[in-house]
Amino acid sequence: MRIPFLLFFLPTLFFCRHLPEEPLPKSPLIVKESIDILALGDSYTKGEGVKWEQNFPNQIADSLRYAGFRVEGLHVVAQTGWRTDNLQSALNNQSATLADSTFSLVTLCIGVNNQYQNANFETYKLQFESLLQYAIARAGGRTERVIVISIPDWAYTPYGQAFGNPASISQAIDAYNAANQLISESYGVKYAYVTDISRQGLAQPALVAADGLHPSAEQYTEWLKRFMPTIKAAFKP
Repeated sequence: MRIPFLLFFLPTLFFCRHLPEEPLPKSPLIVKESIDILALGDSYTKGEGVKWEQNFPNQIADSLRYAGFRVEGLHVVAQTGWRTDNLQSALNNQSATLADSTFSLVTLCIGVNNQYQNANFETYKLQFESLLQYAIARAGGRTERVIVISIPDWAYTPYGQAFGNPASISQAIDAYNAANQLISESYGVKYAYVTDISRQGLAQPALVAADGLHPSAEQYTEWLKRFMPTIKAAFKP
């Protein structure tokens, strides 16, 4: 049986500095800050199953630009199949590039492959906390500039339904999200819960990408409705 991309470990690093073309903003520039975004994660951050410009980090950049903010760069460190330890290793390999950098906004969404591969749950919590500390450091210690995004529930996809015992998948996802939310809140960072949106995937097939597993561009747009007001507020003088 062919296993979809989410569940492969691909050792190559997906690191991209994206300088989007500047469209005409719908409103005048409202802040002088040049915004640089760092997005950390796995296939959900990379945007497996959608075009590069449709993943949620690019949608964040576009939404900010259209709101009148000046976005200078988007950096993505994410790959399909990564667990927390894979992301940590990738960041260690990129230390010369990122270690001294400060970003205007850092997003973190990681853990689905730990869950799928039945990795040690206690180890996940320790590694997630370490990654969160890294994210805060890259945001210059500004916890209001860090957004942790909950793990979507892949049980509510055609692949998840065929995998077997979707209820147990959802239960495990809930446990992982309870842990990463508790850790996030202990550090005072923003937590964006989008798992309930992913759980509309069976009732609303347009929320699932053509691969039958990952979020579609439409689902990522729904995510933004949850956390863009918080992001925009963090940039206002």
